[in-house]
This record gives sequence, structure tokens and C-alpha cells, in this order.
Amino acid sequence: MPIETTPFDAAEYLGSPEAQAELFRDALETGDAGYIAHALGVIVRARGMSQVARDAGLSREALYKALSPTGNPTLSTLLGVTKALNIRLEASAIPAE
Repeated sequence: MPIETTPFDAAEYLGSPEAQAELFRDALETGDAGYIAHALGVIVRARGMSQVARDAGLSREALYKALSPTGNPTLSTLLGVTKALNIRLEASAIPAE
């Protein structure tokens, strides 16, 4: 008898704004553009792609494309999406070693 599995979707586990911000913070700390775009995509799916796209002033298709594995969101897209999500981007100095 084959084992039945269901696809894992991290968006289902990011119900709170705090959890979403923590994922995004972790992605930013890595500096990995692919992970940052992926994390943002997961958060957007958790909130609702259509609503976030509207709030960010983008079409849903453009948002999907920008946050896809091969996407490369522009700075204006990043800023629009984070504003729509009520997530603040912050900067801090990295201590010299």
C-alpha cells in the first residue's frame, strides 16, 4: 500500500504578523536574495495574494512572477509589498570582527 502524503505549505503556519515578520527577518539576515523572495512569497500567500497585490499596487500575476523562484523583485516591488504587509525594513550596523 503506497504512503499518502500532502504537500507542505508554510503559509498555513504563518497566521500571525509576528510569525511572518520573524520569517522575513530571518531571510533578510541571510542576505540570500532567493530566500528573501521566497519568504516574502510565503508571507504574501499567508495574507492573501490578491489583497496584497491590490494593496501594493500590482497585478496578482506580476506579484506571482516577482516572487517566483526565478523572479527578481525590484526595490519598488519590495517596498510596496512590505508596506502592504505592514512590515518595516530596518537597518543596523554589523559589528566589526
